[in-house]
Amino acid sequence: MTDYYEALGVSRDASTEDIKKAYRKKARKLHPDVNPSDDAAEQFKTLGRAYEVLSDPEKRRNYDATGDENGRAAGGFPGGGGGFGGFSDIFETFFGGGASGPASRTRRGQDSLLRVKIDLEDAVFGTTKEVEFETAVTCTVCDGSCTREGTTPSTCPDCHGQGQVQRPMRSILGTVIQTETCARCSGFGNIIEDPCQECDGQGRVRERRSLKIKIPAGVDKGNRIHLSGEGEAGMAGGPSGDLFIEVDIRPHEVFTRRGNDLHATVSVPMTAAALGTTVTLETFDGPEELEVRPGTQSGEVLTLRDRGIGHLRGSGRGAIKVHLKVETPSKLSDRQKELLREFAEDRGEELGESTTEHRGVFAKLRERWDAL
Repeated sequence: MTDYYEALGVSRDASTEDIKKAYRKKARKLHPDVNPSDDAAEQFKTLGRAYEVLSDPEKRRNYDATGDENGRAAGGFPGGGGGFGGFSDIFETFFGGGASGPASRTRRGQDSLLRVKIDLEDAVFGTTKEVEFETAVTCTVCDGSCTREGTTPSTCPDCHGQGQVQRPMRSILGTVIQTETCARCSGFGNIIEDPCQECDGQGRVRERRSLKIKIPAGVDKGNRIHLSGEGEAGMAGGPSGDLFIEVDIRPHEVFTRRGNDLHATVSVPMTAAALGTTVTLETFDGPEELEVRPGTQSGEVLTLRDRGIGHLRGSGRGAIKVHLKVETPSKLSDRQKELLREFAEDRGEELGESTTEHRGVFAKLRERWDAL
């Protein structure tokens, strides 16, 4: 048997405030989020049960007098079996788990997950989206009470509101008492004889709902936005679950995303790259002019600061990285070919030859062989 005073670590004359302080202190150490062990989980359940009994004046009086919060005396078993009165709680626990009172019809609603697609521009600046979805909402007819207007649940005649019934059971030790969930009321302790016709006694109905969602700047594909209490309504007026919005981002025809930077490729004609030019890039902030210096090579990158995606946590934005691609014409007219040949001659270049800044080992050996 568990001694509730010992479980909380307080004396039998402890005040209600002392009991509350002791519970909070132990609960912080044994809570599953802090201590995930199986042993701690069992101790946490026992701790909660002890606090439930000792913090209630009536249950505590019954517990102090009989060892049971409901005031059942720990006498001998009916019908013989010897004077095992002091062990009645052990047999009740062994055969039925002991009395724990009626169950609540109230249940927390389930969490919901929605997926929302946004444009890349929405990730740059943030946006607000209106979404529609089907979910469970509290019944407006009965307001979650599950009963028809003007009626209330009636006390179960079989368990008298306890949610459990006790039956004698023969054993080698004599007759013991087995505690079972009441079949008539399913352990709730009351019966809804006249349920709400709108929700069939569930306290909630299915309905399409509209909700505006604020999506912050910097959100990325796969990120989830947590909206507390916006999920499915609970049973019998229970609290709603949470709603999670998972973000997906549509591809953009110009920009690709890497972190909070945006990358784009701009093609520049060979002559423009050689002579220098100015190109215009349409960004989410409007057109931006980029200066291409004379002699620009393919692969060079120009940076536009604070034109990228806003930081999800904090201020400022990323950059736009513009990758330059120098285009070499693939089709030339005879006149264009002649002009390029003249250009090459003027620069002292011989067509068909290539130059390199780093000569390989075999090239150097070849030069030495030719010099012999």
